[in-house]
Amino acid sequence: MLYTIIKENSYQDSVNLMLLTNKISTMDGINKVQIMMGTPANKDIFKSSGLYTEELEKAAANDMCLVIDTDQEEKIQEVLDEVDNYLNNQAISSSKEEFESVRTWDKALKALPSANIALISTPGQYAAEEADRALDNDLHVLIFSDNVTIEDERRLKEKAHEKGLLVMGPDCGTEILSGVPLAFANVVKQGNIGLVGASGTGIQEVTVQIDRLGGGVTHAIGTGGRDLSDKIGAITMIDAIKGLEAHKQTEVIGIVSKPPAKEVRDQVVELLQSLSKPVVAIFLGEEPHNHEGNIYYANTLEETAAIAVDLAKGNPVKGNYNKLVGEVPSVELKPEQKTIKGLYSGGTLGYEAATLISRGIGLGKSDSHEEGYLLKTNGYEVADLGDDIYTQGKPHPMIDPDTRVKFFQKAAEDESTAIILFDVVLGYGSHEDMAGALIPAIQKIQSNARENGKNIYFVATVCGTEQDPQNIHEQKSKLEQAGVILRDSNNQAIRTALAMLDIRIEEKDKELVSGKAAAKAEINVSPAIEKLLNEKPNVVNVGLKKFVSAITENGGRAVQFDWRPVAGGNERMRKVLSVLR
Repeated sequence: MLYTIIKENSYQDSVNLMLLTNKISTMDGINKVQIMMGTPANKDIFKSSGLYTEELEKAAANDMCLVIDTDQEEKIQEVLDEVDNYLNNQAISSSKEEFESVRTWDKALKALPSANIALISTPGQYAAEEADRALDNDLHVLIFSDNVTIEDERRLKEKAHEKGLLVMGPDCGTEILSGVPLAFANVVKQGNIGLVGASGTGIQEVTVQIDRLGGGVTHAIGTGGRDLSDKIGAITMIDAIKGLEAHKQTEVIGIVSKPPAKEVRDQVVELLQSLSKPVVAIFLGEEPHNHEGNIYYANTLEETAAIAVDLAKGNPVKGNYNKLVGEVPSVELKPEQKTIKGLYSGGTLGYEAATLISRGIGLGKSDSHEEGYLLKTNGYEVADLGDDIYTQGKPHPMIDPDTRVKFFQKAAEDESTAIILFDVVLGYGSHEDMAGALIPAIQKIQSNARENGKNIYFVATVCGTEQDPQNIHEQKSKLEQAGVILRDSNNQAIRTALAMLDIRIEEKDKELVSGKAAAKAEINVSPAIEKLLNEKPNVVNVGLKKFVSAITENGGRAVQFDWRPVAGGNERMRKVLSVLR
């Protein structure tokens, strides 16, 4: 039976409520539960999950809605006690925070007059409106929120460009500015390599590998995954590249991109050819065979980092950085066990896996066959578990292990599965102990497989540094003790998994050829971008409070904007107030 409780004017951010939902769902006697704010979009999620009730009709966007499916009415009070206890603990934690919290834009800017960037993580339907306000206040904008229309993205980026500002995002998960990580990001050493990426975990993997190789990063500027689409035209990437070209501390520029629109890619490359600094670029899905002029092309994220570090140190660039390192573990498999299941929390890491596996088994391009999958053919699968299809009403898999555990179990049920390939992404924003959270499921799958007279192997990579808030050595040790085969990069993990099935990817060495002759561009950089790249970020954090600690712990300053839907979420009234403002 469904029970509905509505707590009026009790706003909580979405991540808190998702984690609370997961906590309640583990209680005995609870068949199903969903806890969300009463926005129209969330009501649709209640409907799609079979938990919609008539009582939800009256709920407003500021109201917290609980719908519980249980056969035991006495469980309702137990759930409410657990909810109150959780929210009280959140309130106690918030009272100990050292940064200032405000409820309006005016107060935020008075509290932090030096603010130069707004980090927006509100529900997607409100993010564009808040981004507009930030731009109107001459702030650069990082939009972590997804579900922003591409029309709004284009409009906001054009507005920012005209004002000499950057809009990074929407759906931009990673940023490092002057050593300060924003949103989901790792803590890496500072140095002379500047990155721009239309990719979140792609930036994370490259910056982590740079750190491990002894290099360092000036900035890693995320643009949002759609920036290189034909509808956006790389507005943010082009302005960011010009900013890094003019930035004295940046001596090498790196470009990371999910598959771009061809004409936009060509426009970006034309700009890169005109720069005075060496560039290393990876356009995922391409298989470059040469370097051209000042542009060095990479096939993998690991190679991107290795080339960048060699350029930064003045070392000669090698022809190939993608050879398999270390011994291939021996395996004992049944004849039907022939496939790999890649289950990724990082979309770009997953795309790299899909690309390399496709090459290894002779598929060519790794076109998706189902929404949420990057590869699904002949038993081989690579899923991006951070795709919107899996995160509606649920935390991102970097935060919460639940979705991944379910996919592990599903993969183990497939008789063709030999290897389960996965990532553990550390850093600010991510789960404090993802290895520990995944290990029980891994051990249970391995035990069940042995009882059935077979083996299932787990191969993984940990994307993180020694400076990250999680203890990387402890994370690796836990996984290895559970029998997981670990490799130092996603590239090496994928190649190891393939080699365990006797599949090798051979790459020829790249040669340096003369690039297209291009006049050195006259780089004009706005004072606001120049200032952003030469100062620590001072951030108005609009939304998820958990992002503030990364900023303040690494030398940045922040004020917390405790955002609430305007007019209680009433769309008509909100639009009227927006016009009046």
